[in-house]
Amino acid sequence: MKVFIQSIVAQLLLNPYIFWRGYQAIPAKKSWRIPYTLFFILELAIYFFGFFFRKELPDHIMTTIQYICNTWYIASVYITLSLLTLEVLRLSDRFFHWFPQWLTQHWKQAKLTLFFVIIAGVSCLMAKAYLTVAYPIVKDVYVTLPKGSSERDSLTVVMMSDLHIGEVIGKKLVQSYVALSNAQHPDMVVLVGDIMDYESRFAEMEHIENDLQQLKAPLGVYVVNGNHEYRANRFAKYRWLAKTGAVHLIDSVVQPDSTFYLIGRDDYINKKRQALHTLMADIDTTKPIIVLDHQPWSFAEMAMNSVDLGLHGHTHNGQLWPYPLLMKLIYECPYGYHKKGPTQFYVSSGIGIAGPPYRVGTVSELVVLHIKFK
Repeated sequence: MKVFIQSIVAQLLLNPYIFWRGYQAIPAKKSWRIPYTLFFILELAIYFFGFFFRKELPDHIMTTIQYICNTWYIASVYITLSLLTLEVLRLSDRFFHWFPQWLTQHWKQAKLTLFFVIIAGVSCLMAKAYLTVAYPIVKDVYVTLPKGSSERDSLTVVMMSDLHIGEVIGKKLVQSYVALSNAQHPDMVVLVGDIMDYESRFAEMEHIENDLQQLKAPLGVYVVNGNHEYRANRFAKYRWLAKTGAVHLIDSVVQPDSTFYLIGRDDYINKKRQALHTLMADIDTTKPIIVLDHQPWSFAEMAMNSVDLGLHGHTHNGQLWPYPLLMKLIYECPYGYHKKGPTQFYVSSGIGIAGPPYRVGTVSELVVLHIKFK
C-alpha cells in the first residue's frame, strides 16, 4: 500500500507538469506525440490497476507493478527538480542575460535537446542508484573504548541494520550480505533492527532463515527489533527470527564472553520498553557496555548511564537526496560516528532499503567495527 501512497504524488502533481513540459519540447508530429502520450497513459493505467486489484493479484505481479511505480516515482522527482532548475535559470536570464545568444535564438531546438539531456541524466542517476543498493560497501569504523580486560584487547563486529527483507530485498541479496559479512571474519555479528519489511511470508516462502544461519561469528549473531518488526504480523516475524539461529534480544542483557556486555533494547516504538538504567542494574560497569537500539533517539540516556558504545540504524540517512538534509534537522546524528559525553555512537545508513530499490546521495553499507579496549 505504501508504494501507491508515495506514487500518487507523482500521478497527481509531478506527471502533469512533466507531461506538459515534455509535450512542449517534442516536435508537433503524431509520430512523436502519440507515443509520448501513450507512455503516460500506460504508466497511469499500471498504477491504478495495481491500486484497485492489489488484494487479488499474485505476489509476482504486484512486485513487478511496485518496481514500475517506484522507479517512475523516483525518476519523476528528479526530472521535476531538473525542469524546475531550468525554469529558474530561464527566468533569471531575463535579468542577468547569461544564456548565450545562439541558445536563445534557437530555443525551440534547445528545449528538445535539454529535455532529452534531462531524461538521459536521470536514467544514468537511476542506474547508479540501483547499483548502490545491489552492491553495498564495507564501511570500516575504528573505535577505542576506555575499558577492557587482560583477556581481550580488541573485538571485530559486523553490524547490519535495515535489511527490510520482503518484496524487494530477497534471497539473492541476503545471500550476498551473508557472504560479505563472512568475508570480514568477525568475532560477532549484530543485526540492528528492521530485519523484515512488512510481512514475514516473503522470507518464509524463500526460506531466507537458512541463509542467515550461514552467518559465521565465534561470539554469535544477535538481533534486535526495529519499528518494522512491529508492523503487520509481529509474532510471525518473531517465530521466523527464531529460525535464523540469531539470539533475539528484547530488552535483554548478555555476555557474549566474559569481557563485555551486550544490551539489546526493544524498539523505541514500544513506549513500555524497559528503561536503560533498569537493564543495567546488575551490570559490572567496569567492563565495556555495547547497546543495540534501532532508532537513534536515546543518546542522552546512554550517555547518562555511561554506556560505552551505542549502535543504531533506522534513518537510512534519508536514502534519497534531498531527504538527507531533512534527517539532519530531525536527528542529533542521522548517520555516522557521534560522541556524546563518555559514550560513542555509530548510526548506520543500513544495508537494505525501504520502498524503492534506489539510493541517491547515500550508501548501502555493511559496517565493520574495529573495537580496541584499553
